[in-house]
Amino acid sequence: MQFTAENHRLILNDGNAIPVIGLGTYADPKKTPKGTCAESVKTAIDAGYRHIDGAFVYHNEDEVGQAIREKIAEGKIKREDLFYCGKLWNTCHPPEMVRPTLEKTLKILQLDYVDLYLIELPMAFQPGDNLYPIDENGKWIYHETDLCATWEALEACKDAGLVKSLGVSNFNRRQLEMILNKPGLKYKPVSNQIECHPYFTQPKLLEFCKLHDIVPVGYSPLGTSRDENW
Repeated sequence: MQFTAENHRLILNDGNAIPVIGLGTYADPKKTPKGTCAESVKTAIDAGYRHIDGAFVYHNEDEVGQAIREKIAEGKIKREDLFYCGKLWNTCHPPEMVRPTLEKTLKILQLDYVDLYLIELPMAFQPGDNLYPIDENGKWIYHETDLCATWEALEACKDAGLVKSLGVSNFNRRQLEMILNKPGLKYKPVSNQIECHPYFTQPKLLEFCKLHDIVPVGYSPLGTSRDENW
């Protein structure tokens, strides 16, 4: 495929398309002034970005939604031109929590659907208002949840029209195989968002994804300011 500024999308295994370059919206909320995310998203859209990557746990989806709505109101873009990727956080893996969590994201964004919704990490934390639950010894409090049951709940969200495509993030081969081999699988993951850059190329995982028509999406491939040591 010949990529141009107007045509820079890959076709996913469900027939939908993903822009090959996206804007990640994570920023430390303690260090980032209010409004910075909205301005960044608006600037990115003006520059030609059409893929916006966010998450409920980033605490700024309200700003992302605001920026998108403003650009639509200006006539700069149409909703169908944009590709928004959201994520299901670790405390929301129980199947009964999946749809309410996605609906909460949609309410914050003030959008009718997201284009891609990922299981952000394969492990589950104890459900509750604390997004990073730890015990008295400072250890993570995990929760036993069947990833396949979580995936089945996501499939129901797709059937309900709340999300166009389903994917995962930070999954290794074994975890991908759990989903792919799930009895009664309706929709397989279209993508796996992972750490992938010149210092950590993950050739075996990339080959596995290619074999199963799962698009690998590298986060922060050029570096990040999330941690000064990075």
